[in-house]
Amino acid sequence: MFKFWGSQEQQVQPHPQEMPRDSWYPPSIVSSSSHPTTPSAGSSSSFNIPRPADRANSLSDVSPAEAAGIIATLKDRSVDELRKLLSDKDAYQSLLLSLEPVKTQDRVRDELRTESLQLARENLEKEPRMVELRNQCRIIRTTELATAQEKLHELERKKEETLKNYSPASLLNKLQEAMNKTDEESEALHRQLLDREIDLTAFVHKYKKLRQTYHKHALTHLAMKTSVTS
Repeated sequence: MFKFWGSQEQQVQPHPQEMPRDSWYPPSIVSSSSHPTTPSAGSSSSFNIPRPADRANSLSDVSPAEAAGIIATLKDRSVDELRKLLSDKDAYQSLLLSLEPVKTQDRVRDELRTESLQLARENLEKEPRMVELRNQCRIIRTTELATAQEKLHELERKKEETLKNYSPASLLNKLQEAMNKTDEESEALHRQLLDREIDLTAFVHKYKKLRQTYHKHALTHLAMKTSVTS
């Protein structure tokens, strides 16, 4: 029998550019890499063209410069080499590790890992010194700091007493006590005169000084009391 063009036997033959069905790549990558079949009236739903959203997601992390470098790496490869990249994971891994962006990423990763390890070693080396300083701080806190705090509390207590002694009420009380004491000394001196225990000249001299002191305290007490109450 003659094989006519377009017969059923010829249609079942695989397309030369069809990608292997056992590829380990995701379907979106395989479909985007394969050539679409010739459209027909009843096969409009069989196109393998990736949707815009899928294409945006697959290319969102690739810069134009990196994409140009990858294209330059793949453009001189044969169809068999490209098929092998889609079906052989080791070949794909080897190509991936040979790309300059991947090398740069691995180099940066190794540098970061080395720096992290170096920082970790330095921190471990500083641990004994940190423990020693922590112990010194604890000793200072329990000895020198405790002594300084006790002294501070004593000074604060003296400050409170001083402020209390020089408050208006305290000064008024002290003036009143001084007035009472001067008045008692005057009375005692007067009794000494009556008992003839002191002569008149000495009595007048001492009594005059006591009464001057008494009236001085009295006037100060009166002025201060008026100032406080007003």
